[in-house]
Amino acid sequence: MVSGSSVGNTVTTGSVTIPMMKKTGYRPEFAGAVEAASSTGGQIMPPIMGAAAFLMAEYMGIPYIQVATIAIIPALLYFTGIFMTVHLEAKRAGLKGIPFNELPTWIYLLKNCYLIIPLVLLVWLVAAGVYTMAVSAAISIFVAFLIGFIHFLLTNWNDRTEGQTFGSVLLETCKTSLWTACDAFAAGAKNTISVAVACALAGLIAGCITVTGLASTLINVIVMASGDMLIIGLVLTMLCCIVLGMGVPTTANYCIMAATCAPILIQLGVPLICAHFFVFYFGILADITPPVALAAYAGSAIAKSRPMRTAVNATRLGIAAYIIPFIFAFYPALILQVPVELPFIFLNTAMAMFGLFGIAAGLEGYLFTKINPVFRVLAVVAGVCIMIPTASFAEIAGVIINVVGFIIIASIALAQKFINKKKNGTNGPSTPAEAVA
Repeated sequence: MVSGSSVGNTVTTGSVTIPMMKKTGYRPEFAGAVEAASSTGGQIMPPIMGAAAFLMAEYMGIPYIQVATIAIIPALLYFTGIFMTVHLEAKRAGLKGIPFNELPTWIYLLKNCYLIIPLVLLVWLVAAGVYTMAVSAAISIFVAFLIGFIHFLLTNWNDRTEGQTFGSVLLETCKTSLWTACDAFAAGAKNTISVAVACALAGLIAGCITVTGLASTLINVIVMASGDMLIIGLVLTMLCCIVLGMGVPTTANYCIMAATCAPILIQLGVPLICAHFFVFYFGILADITPPVALAAYAGSAIAKSRPMRTAVNATRLGIAAYIIPFIFAFYPALILQVPVELPFIFLNTAMAMFGLFGIAAGLEGYLFTKINPVFRVLAVVAGVCIMIPTASFAEIAGVIINVVGFIIIASIALAQKFINKKKNGTNGPSTPAEAVA
């Protein structure tokens, strides 16, 4: 969420999480895919969104807090889809959790919770509008160094040897903090170079395609190809975003998408915010979409698995992010772009989660027991039907589609329960909810 790089996230956290998942019993290609999909999801998770949230607020001319609020439901659905797929995979393989005595304690987490203060401060300063984004970032950086110094001081004091005084510990902490600060400044400068170059190139690309008329030509081609069918224009734009987003850091990725692909959707009649979120999502998804799935390949290197199979698994795990942008392009209610009452917000979110359960079961091929191919296709289609949001019960067509989806998934769940009971001769779970309990 903070690093601004799906690949960087995968390498950093994957060195710990992937061996842990393999030890639990997950297949190497699945373990690498989980890490890649989760790290990619960090780029769409508010409040930071890989720093793209601040750029989105500037590009669209809306408050930062509105961008973060809009992104909550899609991000929640994305990680819910990953959780359901991982859980069904564990059930299918008969895996057990990590023993309780091997889990990290909450006390350790609480003792170090103060390390998140700079991030919380940054979000508060930007959301409150007290200072500009640049000043807010500078203040947060200063606080981060201060918190880091305190952390080093406490650690060195707890690890002091006999005979060490507070003065010697303080001197050692100053040396450590100084070198760490220098390394942090160097790393920040290096990261800034790549982002600055990409942003500059994004500006050049936008200028070139505007001055030469390529922008209007590209828009006209996609509009003509789609005709009166918005879905065709969305698919073509999706492909453009995935190609342009390959191997590009999050912030630069959004700059390129906003300059090249978002105008296409706006021309097609998609609302401004929906268009920007659509292109941002698919630009980020390039990191787990074969054949150039850099985050998945980084995960496969750590997991020692086949890269392409890991990428395919990562795509399957992140399937929610491929579906949700299409839904809010057609139904802006999902990201609160039309007036929706609070009960319907919760209802739409709950329905989307249930729909993701059906999609996860269909793609995983398991619910109580192995699912046959026909039921798998039906489960995926029904899951998508359930995910379509409604702004009121007066939308008869949407309600009917939701109900049909519920009936199909419930029927599949009952059929799978019967098959499992007949196969094992035991009483299985009685409801779909118990299958993921």
